[in-house]
Amino acid sequence: MLLTTLASRRREQTRPGAGWHQVSVPFAVREPITVSHADAPTPLSILDLATVGNGYTPTQALAATTTLARKAEAWGFHRFWVAEHHGMPGVASSAPAVLLAHLAAATTTIRLGSGGVMLPNHAPLVVAEQFGTLHALHPGRIDLGLGRAPGTDPATARALRRGQLDETAEEFPRLLDELIHFLDADFPHGHPYQRLRAVPGQASAPGSGRPPIWLLGSSGFSARLAGEMGLPFAFAHHFSAANTVPALDLYRESFRPSEVLAEPYALIGVGAVAADTPAEARRLAASGALGMLRLRRGCRAWCRRRRRPRTTPTPRSSATSSTPGWRMW
Repeated sequence: MLLTTLASRRREQTRPGAGWHQVSVPFAVREPITVSHADAPTPLSILDLATVGNGYTPTQALAATTTLARKAEAWGFHRFWVAEHHGMPGVASSAPAVLLAHLAAATTTIRLGSGGVMLPNHAPLVVAEQFGTLHALHPGRIDLGLGRAPGTDPATARALRRGQLDETAEEFPRLLDELIHFLDADFPHGHPYQRLRAVPGQASAPGSGRPPIWLLGSSGFSARLAGEMGLPFAFAHHFSAANTVPALDLYRESFRPSEVLAEPYALIGVGAVAADTPAEARRLAASGALGMLRLRRGCRAWCRRRRRPRTTPTPRSSATSSTPGWRMW
């Protein structure tokens, strides 16, 4: 069987704690595979998009994500997160809460979470109920990572948000504050939602706890907000490398101790490919490089002319691609 390998992201802790490590994500994980990270300076974790390669289906991609989650648990990885993207044939991870429920049922110990839920796409009460349900089913294993980008194109974002695209800088903090109050069941007296309850959750089971919240970002906005709220912060180094150090510095400078954190706690996402030889690593990395070239140059028109779905290139299709400007190294 053809094994198409795609790369997921690496997140590495900048302080003691959990981190992310990118590994190759095969559509069918081969046996035997051994991974040794006993000398890693920090625990390693995986972020996966359930990527759909050329010639494969979403069913196969989601099955591969499930297999990878099981393998990550067996290998000793600390966390396994899934992203939220919409309207992208090459990404099957459009409903993180649904996928996490499936992955949690297929594993037993590894932490699972969203990397992340794009909060402006959802009503905070719905997110609180979904992740409250996950926490009730799998206590102590669920993380709630939140972002403020749409995770899609403007038209799809408009459909998700029912036409409300007038987000301001103040909107995300308001949604976040509302979500936290729903999770903690502690809206202040006189608030319009004071009598509302997110069930399952603290409202129906006081003392049951809730998933920890992470803020995700690629700029200083979320870094500052995470610091001011005393929340852990995850930075997207894989597509905003120039901003990594400034954002982490801003996070630490802005940090205020909270009930959940006494000191800053951050991780970064870094793209990487693992292989036995440099030549094999270059072959595997070609799929990501070609995918990025198409993204930057506008794959939609090119794919439409050739009646090709905008799925993710595989190493094999990358080697024979006729995409303008593409040349294998």
